[in-house]
Amino acid sequence: MRMWMECVARLIRQLMMAAGIGLIALVTQGPVLATPQATQEIKGLLDFVEHSECRFVRNGSEYPGPRARAHLEKKLNYLEGKNMVHSAEDFIDLAATKSSMSGRAYEVRCSEGVEPASTWLKRELQRQRQSFKDGIDR
Repeated sequence: MRMWMECVARLIRQLMMAAGIGLIALVTQGPVLATPQATQEIKGLLDFVEHSECRFVRNGSEYPGPRARAHLEKKLNYLEGKNMVHSAEDFIDLAATKSSMSGRAYEVRCSEGVEPASTWLKRELQRQRQSFKDGIDR
C-alpha cells in the first residue's frame, strides 16, 4: 500500500510539473504587441505616405499616396497577425521595402528623383523622432 501511495504522489508531482511547464509555455507564446511608441510611429509613417505628393512604385507600377497606404496597411495587418512587427523599423523592413510576391524593391518617385522606399521612410522616421524629441526638450 505504501509503495502504491508513493507512486501516486510521484505521478501527481510529475503532472503538476508538466502543467506548470505547459502554463509557462502558453504565457510566453502569447503575442508580443508593438509598444505604443512604435504604433504611433507606424501610424505617422502611414500618414506621411498617404499625404505625400510622391508616387509609390510597386512592381513597376506607380500608385498615389492613399493607395500606397492601403497596400502597406494590408501588409502590416498580415505581419501583425503573425506577431512580426514590434517597431517602426520592423514595419519598414518587412512591409515597406520590397514586394513579398516578386521580391522587387519598392521605390518612391518624388520631384527630387527616385529612391528606395525604405530609405525614404527611414529618413522620415528619423525626422519624426527628432521632432518628438525637440517637442519634449522644450
